[in-house]
Formats: sequence, C-alpha cells, structure tokens
Amino acid sequence: MRREIRLPLTASGRLDRALADALGLGRAAVKRAFALGEVRVRGRRARASDPAAPGALVELDVEVPAGPPEPQPDAPLSVLLERPRYLVVEKPAGVAVHPLAPGEGGTLANAVAARHPECAEASPEPREGGAVQRLDLETSGCVLFARDPEAWEALHAQLGAHTVDKVYLALAVGRLPAGGVCSVPLAQRGGRVVPAPDLEAEERLQARGLRPRPAETHYEPERRFADHTLLRVRIVTGVMHQIRAHLALLGHPVAGDALYGGAAAGLPGLERQFLHAWRLAFDDPDGAGRVAVESPLPPELEAVLARLPAAR
Repeated sequence: MRREIRLPLTASGRLDRALADALGLGRAAVKRAFALGEVRVRGRRARASDPAAPGALVELDVEVPAGPPEPQPDAPLSVLLERPRYLVVEKPAGVAVHPLAPGEGGTLANAVAARHPECAEASPEPREGGAVQRLDLETSGCVLFARDPEAWEALHAQLGAHTVDKVYLALAVGRLPAGGVCSVPLAQRGGRVVPAPDLEAEERLQARGLRPRPAETHYEPERRFADHTLLRVRIVTGVMHQIRAHLALLGHPVAGDALYGGAAAGLPGLERQFLHAWRLAFDDPDGAGRVAVESPLPPELEAVLARLPAAR
C-alpha cells in the first residue's frame, strides 16, 4: 500500500534502517520497496544507502500488518461536527489520517480512537479506525469518521456514487482568468499519478500495466494575486493526488507542491502544499437530510495569503 511518512527529527544513518525503525517493520520489507524503486524523498527516487534526513517526507509502497489504531489520549483532536453515528474532525497538515504500521501513533485515527473507541470497529479495514475518506499527509481539513459499521457502509457508498461534495481551497501558481473543468484520466505510477490526455496516451499507459482512472476536477477563482490564484476546487471523483495532478497539467500547480512542479520558492512561511479540504457535504445515513461541514483555512495558510502582493 502506498503511504507517506515523515522521518523523526532524531533520524540518522541509512535511509532503509531509519524507515524500518519508523514503520516498526523488518528491513527486508523495506528493502523490497527500494529494490522496486518505490521509495521517494521529496518526490525523487531514493536509494537504501541514502542518508536519512531528519524530518524528511518519504513516500513508499510497503505491506504492513493490519490492526486497529491504538488510542492516544494525549493527541490533540478538533471535532467540527459530532452526531450519534459519525463525526467530522479537522486534520492538521503533517498528520496521517490513520496508521499503516503496527503500533504507529500520531495519526488522526489514534486521537479519534481515544475519544470515540467505537470508531475503531466501524471500518472493514481495522487500521482505518472508522475513517470514511483520506487526505494526503500535507493536506489539511475535513475528514469524516463513522461510528458503526452500517454508518461506514452508507457513507462510503455515497463516495462511490459521487454524491459527497468535496470542496478544497488551493493556491495555484500563476493567474487563472476563469474557472473550468479538468476531466483527464489519471494513472498511478509509484508515488505519483500521470495523466492520460488522449486515447493514445491511455493505451501507452495500459501497455505498461497502468490503469488510468476517470477523474473530474472543477475549479473557480476565489481571489487573485499578482502571481498566484486562490481556487475553490470541487472534485467529483477521488483519485490519488487528483487536484495536484490536474492543476499541474493545466500549467498552474499547487503552490508548495514540489512533486508536481509547484515549489514554494518566493513564498515565505509556506512549508507544505497549499491545499485545504474546506467543505464536506453528504447525506445523513439516518435520512436526516443533507449535512455540510466547513473547516476554516489554517492560520499559517492565511498568513501566506496576507503576504502575497495584490493583483495589478
């Protein structure tokens, strides 16, 4: 399974050893990921013998044993909405939604399990701890958790039917004069996705064993700056890195997203991709109508906007 992990600030020595320690796995499992070229640091393919950089964000494919998240009462948790059968919580940037390694802590699901232990029994995959949807490690915002198996099934079915309204705020590099829709299929290749803009490209990807998936992204300018545009982005589908890849394909990558060409040079205070899951709307599983939840833009992202020069 593809996952992201941030190395501890005490990490040292070889990268493979540091990863094995951080994941709680044997080195053999981690070495297989390196052998397949499935380990990337800051978007670039890494070697097992590379030095471990403290605090570095690492992406890799590695199989880990399933298990429910361990309750972590001291982990902070901001609850945006609590109902008898589900809750919506706020995910900070740099915090994973749920653990993938035995005994892993510091995830959103660990904090949820401490306050709402019933969530750990809600999802078919125990390690998900009741999470109905995921966000990238460096993306902040709304995450939906179910509190019983039937609620999880009902809410997850809405994702499959594309009836969950998922709206993000993204700071794009460059000036977009108008909104639009990008519906280019995307195929996962290692730790990133690649577009299939036409039938020929799709056939090339399929010949390499990659499966392009339908992806639909709607975007609308919210605020314009001299060299950037704050976008309100709604995704109909939920392909990995969908917003990041589609905006990069349009020539306007997400600011701070080094993997897709939006490095944060010239943006003081931006230490991650400027992408925030602002609004989540779905049908109450008990038929109580439409539910909408919003997560305010984090202060560090508001500060970035405050420093941007205005559009001329």
